[in-house]
Amino acid sequence: MFINNVCVCVCEAEYSSGANGRWLYGLKPGWIAGRQMDLSDTQWRNFRSGLPALTAVMAAFSILGACLRTSLGLKGRGMARFWLLASSVYVIYLHGNCVLFILAIVLGNYILTKALAGKVVFPYLLWIYNLTFLVSNRLYSGYKFASFGEQFAFLDQHRGALRWHISFNMVMLRMVSFGLDYHWAQISQPSTINWENHMRKCELCTPGISGTEGSSCYLSRQEKPVSGAQYNLVTYLAYLLYAPLYIAGPIITFNAFASQLENIQKAYSRKDIAIYGLRWLLCFLLIEFLTHHCYFNALAISGVWQRLSPLEIFIIGYGVLNFMWLKFLLIWRFFRFWALIDGIETLENMTKCLNNCCDLETFWKSWHASYNRYLVRYLYIPLGGSRWRFLNVWIIFTFVAIWHDLEWRLLSWAWVTCVLWGPELLVKSLMRTPQMASFKKTNAYRECHALAGSLNITGLMLANLVGFVVGPDGMKLLASRMLSRENVPLLLAIVFSFYIGTKLMLAIHDHAEKSQESKKQVSSRKQLID
Repeated sequence: MFINNVCVCVCEAEYSSGANGRWLYGLKPGWIAGRQMDLSDTQWRNFRSGLPALTAVMAAFSILGACLRTSLGLKGRGMARFWLLASSVYVIYLHGNCVLFILAIVLGNYILTKALAGKVVFPYLLWIYNLTFLVSNRLYSGYKFASFGEQFAFLDQHRGALRWHISFNMVMLRMVSFGLDYHWAQISQPSTINWENHMRKCELCTPGISGTEGSSCYLSRQEKPVSGAQYNLVTYLAYLLYAPLYIAGPIITFNAFASQLENIQKAYSRKDIAIYGLRWLLCFLLIEFLTHHCYFNALAISGVWQRLSPLEIFIIGYGVLNFMWLKFLLIWRFFRFWALIDGIETLENMTKCLNNCCDLETFWKSWHASYNRYLVRYLYIPLGGSRWRFLNVWIIFTFVAIWHDLEWRLLSWAWVTCVLWGPELLVKSLMRTPQMASFKKTNAYRECHALAGSLNITGLMLANLVGFVVGPDGMKLLASRMLSRENVPLLLAIVFSFYIGTKLMLAIHDHAEKSQESKKQVSSRKQLID
């Protein structure tokens, strides 16, 4: 409530006074109590304005797909053909003639994979091929047909509704997934999963449980290669262009996608999916309320932060982070909801509330979780995993920054995050040693944990302020204002508030663990009685 009140006061001061109102970019007429709403974020503005059309497309495609699946018994390659046809229409509308660029690149990737998969050099060539086009697409802004000859200039007149090289970031991840999944199937790469332990714990994968016969969980679908016949051109193209996940994900691996064309997901019932959709609607109403009353993003991108007090800068930065979390939650859950209706399960991207993460590792595992799992599977483990953890963090976050965009502010954000992650990794490694087992049971450990969590949250806030609010150019000005002598009490108060918040998070976590343990004990007793 305090953060909300401060933000509302700042918004009123900056917007309602006519001379200052011009400083806030992206405010549009709203529908709640005659207030303006903050539509300064391009992603959210485009998604929100396109929501009616996306909903209509979702309904049409899902109904048609369900009818074909039930009436004609389509599965496997049959459903791949349907989704390739339907998704091609969708992608041609989005990108127009630029679909030709996409086809040229993805067919080159398919030829490379089929020709060299199974050879030691293939993973390196695959990554070089995809990174080259990832960077090149951005540098040349998606290319111009005219640059290949004046006779092709007319094709530039129909480039579609969405820039293809922005959406291609997701396609690139799928291209790598197809290539490496096929490569590992060729060499019979052993999985890192303990399947005996997994089968004991996973209800979906445990045979004999009612209603789950022949089913598998997402992890099992991802890790186990599909039959060799399913690594074909039709399924490959259907996977790359699959309409529900094409624009924003969540990211799904080729193995998981292809296996669900054959046998649809059973992890979510129709009731579960309906409740999921209702929860999405409630979150949408929440962000509508937020953007009508708190202009976090408009204050951040309009440069107004330079005229605010350090406390107001901190609150705006915190608000931007929460707005981003809610925005991405809505975008990713909409497309995941669409995929679930179609019978394709993907990972939940936002697995935990932003304000319930007190360390960097938990934060990144729960923010864009499907991307995190992707990076672990296709980068972290192939690079050596935990043996080279400190080096891998730098490589992976640099890739993440470049994958998002070629901007210095994103590289700055990535490297600041890596610097913050170093001490956390060291402390966690130390805490795993046998010598620390007794210390972890003491109150002193709990206090140290809370203090470290508060410092981590502060560092995360500063990294995101640099990456998404002030940029690297504003870092010096921000540091000079936040670290001045008169603002030391404010900084201590901020860290103390995070300390209290971390203790609350730890208490909630302990309660959840105890509840889970109690349920396991009750279940074990029932099994013994039976």
